[in-house]
Amino acid sequence: MEVAMSHFARVDAYLQSHLDDSISELSRYCAQPSVSAQNWGLQETAEMTAEMLRQRGFEVKIFPTDGAPIVYGERKGRSPKTILFYNHYDVQPPEPLELWDTPPFEPAIRDGKLYARGVSDDKGHFTSRLFAIDALLAEEGELPCTVKFILEGEEETSSAHLAPFVRSHAELLKADACIWEFGGVDFRDVPMQYLGLRGICYVELSVETANQDMHSGLGGSIMPNAAWRLVWALNSLKGPDEAIRIRGFYDNVRKPTEREIALLEALPDPAEEYKTRYGVKSFLKGLTGGTPLKIAEVYEPTCTICGLTSGYQGPGSKTVQPAKASAKVDFRLVPYQTPEEVLEKLRAHLDAEGFGDVQITFLGGEAPALTDPDDPFVQLVVEAALEPYGQPMQIVPMVGGSGPNHVFIETLKVPVVTAGIGHPGSQAHAPNENIRLDLYLKGAMHIARILKAFGEN
Repeated sequence: MEVAMSHFARVDAYLQSHLDDSISELSRYCAQPSVSAQNWGLQETAEMTAEMLRQRGFEVKIFPTDGAPIVYGERKGRSPKTILFYNHYDVQPPEPLELWDTPPFEPAIRDGKLYARGVSDDKGHFTSRLFAIDALLAEEGELPCTVKFILEGEEETSSAHLAPFVRSHAELLKADACIWEFGGVDFRDVPMQYLGLRGICYVELSVETANQDMHSGLGGSIMPNAAWRLVWALNSLKGPDEAIRIRGFYDNVRKPTEREIALLEALPDPAEEYKTRYGVKSFLKGLTGGTPLKIAEVYEPTCTICGLTSGYQGPGSKTVQPAKASAKVDFRLVPYQTPEEVLEKLRAHLDAEGFGDVQITFLGGEAPALTDPDDPFVQLVVEAALEPYGQPMQIVPMVGGSGPNHVFIETLKVPVVTAGIGHPGSQAHAPNENIRLDLYLKGAMHIARILKAFGEN
């Protein structure tokens, strides 16, 4: 035990003394735009990502796809046991630009935080893992286990080409365990282990009732209005009771297990923190907090209108009857729902309700997936947090967000865990996205301990 403590004292000393160097590398990485929604800078960032891996002695290959390139890196370790890291190098669009205190692609440090688009989601997680690898290589000259990286450039646009790549390169990606793109602490600064992701089915619903907009005085009484047509179609999807009215929508929904409920019960009640952070006065369906709120948050599927577009929306008035209307809608899915199932049932529902003219464009989706909380690798990662954070991780069986973890769990047959540098105020996807430098350091310390323990167990 004394030897192990001495070893990590040296690793931690390296990380502390080289923190500025790693933050400088992260800043250069964030200064390179990589917005997948706008096809901006993806090839350049893939090349930059590959070079960062090569500098650590990784064998690297860039795989072209019909979208953004996929970057793969591998370095053999002392043990053949293999950890696969999944990250992504693309970021969300930076708009609205006027709400940033400093330009999104000009990284800036203020009050112990680094601000930039993509610094938390997901470039900081990637570089913190490289930082941990730097410390282990400096201390030992080799890695304690074999490490593989896969980084994609389309995570923020539903990872269209990732699943086929993973399925066709399963042997290349073969590993014993996988560490996911994110992780971090909750509002108490307690490190959290997030073990599952809900699925998603994202669609655009659109309708066209005429070949052009018209004067509302001419058409208002005698011609169909695209905006009303779409509103009525949307109204058929969900009622004021929040129940989704699509026939058979809940048929495959799996209720949380007793083990999952027990893990949720052990978590703090988020109700007051949510009210403070988001400025809401109450929750849906009469929920007030506690375990019922925690269950509803992640184990109930959703139907969310994300955006509506039709007619005139500028200043002042314009008496126009719109010919076209569209809405972006996402469905968050729980085990055992699938995007394909929801698409089929959505089409059947709209047809049955008399909205056969409403078109569905599928914009992307992922199936939900979970890792067993009692998997030995989960316990290793949970316990490895003890020294950096002063306490082990607390397990969260599933979170409300979505991602392509299902293809790793189902195809590669690996447990997928989280370990990272996030915090509740990171503003991911929003203006002034940031990371805390103290958590960046702790995250690297945690990864170093995971790699060391995994290689020796």
